[in-house]
Amino acid sequence: MNSIFDDFKLATKRFAKEQLSEIAKEFDENEAIDPSIIEKLKEQGYTSMMYPAENGGAEVDLDTVCAVVEEIAKYCASTAITLVGHLTGSVACLVGGNHEQKERFVYPNGRKNNLFAVSISEPGAGSDVTSIRTTAHKKDGGYVLNGSKCFVTNGGLADVYVIFARTDQTDRKGGLSAFIVPKETEGLHVGKKEKKMGLRGSYTTDLYLENAWIPEEQLIGMEGDGFSIIEKTMDRTRVVVAAHALGIASGALEFAVIYASERKQFGRTIGEFQGLQFMIADMSIKEETARRMVYYAAEQVINKNKIASYYSSIAKTVASDAAMEITTDAVQVLGGAGYIRDYPVERMMRDAKVTQIFEGTNQIQRMIIAKYKLKK
Repeated sequence: MNSIFDDFKLATKRFAKEQLSEIAKEFDENEAIDPSIIEKLKEQGYTSMMYPAENGGAEVDLDTVCAVVEEIAKYCASTAITLVGHLTGSVACLVGGNHEQKERFVYPNGRKNNLFAVSISEPGAGSDVTSIRTTAHKKDGGYVLNGSKCFVTNGGLADVYVIFARTDQTDRKGGLSAFIVPKETEGLHVGKKEKKMGLRGSYTTDLYLENAWIPEEQLIGMEGDGFSIIEKTMDRTRVVVAAHALGIASGALEFAVIYASERKQFGRTIGEFQGLQFMIADMSIKEETARRMVYYAAEQVINKNKIASYYSSIAKTVASDAAMEITTDAVQVLGGAGYIRDYPVERMMRDAKVTQIFEGTNQIQRMIIAKYKLKK
């Protein structure tokens, strides 16, 4: 690891502990993140950390991005996923967009620092993105978009949406295209905010497109590049999602250890009982295994390993499974207190579940992993 990594990790740890640890519960209870926190994410440079330095960004490597997301998720997973949703949308523009699009919509450079969202999923297209039915038809030097989207992270908060739609009805994979759609676009409507089990502070909504016209220059890449842009984006952001899960797991383990060291029963701390020590040991093994896998996968992406997506899928699966198991055990360590909302571990347990589902379910990740091995 380099000094930039260490500096970002230390600064983020301080920021998250001071700014988020006390208000994470409030975000969960209110089912909304305070907009001022988003502004602080921008001020800290987190929303632009993947942008080139000459364009107002920090231009950090993927491992540093993972460290930032991990530290934020340790204290507030809702804030972390708000950042991850932004990074996913902006990365789609970075990997597929042209210079003019990046200058106008992505890079701050003294202008507005846009918050992004990416919109892929539909009621009939989740893990199978080739089933996308939202359409984009050419008209008057641009495209008219019609359709509905669901599970849009940052829906209603984002300044810019990256929306995937079908430009060719005959080609399931090659008929997908990506579009930059600003929030003020006529015909773009934000649906209801979902009431979720976890990550309740983050905004998840539907999106509706009703004859939403956008100019041709807001098409990302060429017609038919959509599937490729999704793949290139997920190759980078899947590791970041794994880091998000790792952060939740780490936060739960840390709290469980502190509690076990202080809570007394039968005249001694519960951490002195061997049965609980075994639980803490197993939780620690899972956390450390996940951490090594996340940062190893990030290294493969940085080094442009041709099978980096294989390692990213392993990292996402290992980290999210660990997050679910560790947070469940953390609740058990606290006993009855773990089931009470006064303590953060029940929230962390609820937050952890979706990490096994979004950015490609863990069943899909296992298919990717197995296909690589069988093909090899």
